[in-house]
Amino acid sequence: MPTLKGKTMFITGASRGIGKAIALVAARDGANVAIAAKTTEPHPKLSGTIFTAAEEIERAGGKALPLAVDIRNDEQTAAAVEKTVQTFGGIDLLVNNASAIFLAPTTATPMKRYDLMHQVNVRGTFLCSQLCIPHLKKAANPHILNLASPLSMQAKWFSGHLAYTMSKFGMSMCVLGMAAELAGDGIAVNALWPRTVIWTAAVENLLDPNARPYCRKPEIMGDAAHFILTSDSRSCTGNFFVDDDVLRRHGVTDLDQYAMQPGHELQPDFFLE
Repeated sequence: MPTLKGKTMFITGASRGIGKAIALVAARDGANVAIAAKTTEPHPKLSGTIFTAAEEIERAGGKALPLAVDIRNDEQTAAAVEKTVQTFGGIDLLVNNASAIFLAPTTATPMKRYDLMHQVNVRGTFLCSQLCIPHLKKAANPHILNLASPLSMQAKWFSGHLAYTMSKFGMSMCVLGMAAELAGDGIAVNALWPRTVIWTAAVENLLDPNARPYCRKPEIMGDAAHFILTSDSRSCTGNFFVDDDVLRRHGVTDLDQYAMQPGHELQPDFFLE
């Protein structure tokens, strides 16, 4: 089975949730993981910091580099990329996982929230990609993976949370454009999105806690990401993957292992029919 052993991953927002699940799968292969995220002190409602994530990565068999970074800040982000290269000798994989969410209609969305989502989701993805591309060009089998959905120009996906949808589709457009732009360099650019809502601390704060049985575990995204990131970068690019589709294509038939409550009805995520 293809492995990420010895590869270096730069991943944003991986102190908890889906990002940490992806980082841990890479760590079990023996990868180096640079955790670029803001959380350095425990949050009252969200468990995990870059340091606790780093400890878990090390225990799983990887090497960790916790980096306190706000990806809205150009200088901090550039310094984090450079520190990763200095520490591990290069960058093989970029995972644009960091994301901000605020679900409200147009008139109920403060511009501060609008700006945060666009600065983190779209601008942060673009900036991290821009900074990592020169290093990815030197790597064997380089990948960029955005946690973004397939593009769907249906009004129902915009109405009610227009600002959020625009920001997430901005990440998807980065996949569409960069995959074509970087094909000649052999850099794969793909998207990964969950079929169902993934149960994380952030989701618990956004949804009714009773929604837990309707969700899947973050590990499904970690396992799907591993299949993508170990694929041939020259032939597997420009795709908008959905987690359970990826697993089925690779022979994984037991999806109940990822359910918070096996056998329970699941809640579909945004942007998928």
